[in-house]
Amino acid sequence: MNVRSVLLAATVLAAPVAVQAQPVTGLYIGAGAGVNFLNNETLKSITGPTGFTQAVGTANNGKIKFAQPGFAGLGSIGWGFGNGLRLEVEGDYMQNKAQKATAFGDAFNAGGSETKYGAMVNAFYDFPVAPWFIPYIGAGVGYMDSWWHNVSIYAPVNGDSIFTHNTQGSFAYQAMAGFAVPVPAVPGLALTAEYRFMGLAGNRNYGGSTATIAATGQSFPVAVNTSGNYNNSILVGVRYNFGVAPPPPPPPMVAPAPAPARSYLVFFDWDKYNLTDRAKQIIADAAANIPKVQHTRIEVNGYTDTSGSAKYNMALSIRRAQTVAAELVRLGVPKDTIAIQGFGQTHLLVPTADGVREPQNRRVEIIIK
Repeated sequence: MNVRSVLLAATVLAAPVAVQAQPVTGLYIGAGAGVNFLNNETLKSITGPTGFTQAVGTANNGKIKFAQPGFAGLGSIGWGFGNGLRLEVEGDYMQNKAQKATAFGDAFNAGGSETKYGAMVNAFYDFPVAPWFIPYIGAGVGYMDSWWHNVSIYAPVNGDSIFTHNTQGSFAYQAMAGFAVPVPAVPGLALTAEYRFMGLAGNRNYGGSTATIAATGQSFPVAVNTSGNYNNSILVGVRYNFGVAPPPPPPPMVAPAPAPARSYLVFFDWDKYNLTDRAKQIIADAAANIPKVQHTRIEVNGYTDTSGSAKYNMALSIRRAQTVAAELVRLGVPKDTIAIQGFGQTHLLVPTADGVREPQNRRVEIIIK
């Protein structure tokens, strides 16, 4: 295998990989799913009718704890600028079940769940580390609704409880880090894996809650005020970049140039040994190719047809061989590498009876050895 063949094979093999390494350009969509870890939220206060305000926050270490992990999912649509930068709009969904709470220095049971959903605007930057591995980082801002779905906080000893079924919206921010792995079989498709941190700004005041005193059966409306909503998510997903052209077909294999011939036939007119124009062209081709092949000697063998006597034909075959050899020397072939032989009417190319004028037998064969 020569160098040209090696380079050609490398180009063919590398072509599909190079296509998969292209940065995201134009429209793309994505989706992901995974797990969400919701940090404990602070219960700051429970505000009720006139004269009823219970502070359960920092001073009393009021917290609501959530089961870990919960679910996280997202869908996105975006645009890649072809230089590593991407912008997208994303819809998010996260859910974690309420598990326990502490308030007023006591432990409470908890039920229900917190569900977050909303939209974010994100910016990403892809790092072309390798064709098969493309890390990226990103950040985003948006708005998320935090829905306390049938959240109940109740004391296992006396049965006092608080029930909430309410939604509060907040400004949200997030940071992301992950990587994409292109799928060579489907141009534009990539698998993704990433970590996300999301925080909700400010406090959330879940009005419309209900507090119940078990001993008296008294219920009254309250508002539960919380702060601190921080989420850590791990997601896997897919991304598809529209408009990515399939890899071009491999270039056609270039057939190697045929090796120079090692044998040439020069034909003569009947009873002649002078060279025709066609004969001179064939001899020139032989002379041009002799330096291109390894050789130790060049045989120039003359032949005739069966017309005429055997003695005459032997002499004619030698004259023909000498004429061809002289032309080779004139064209630059060293004389000392040429061996001249005449075979007369023996070794016929086309077997014939005696006395037949056969053009194929009136020849000189140049053999490069």
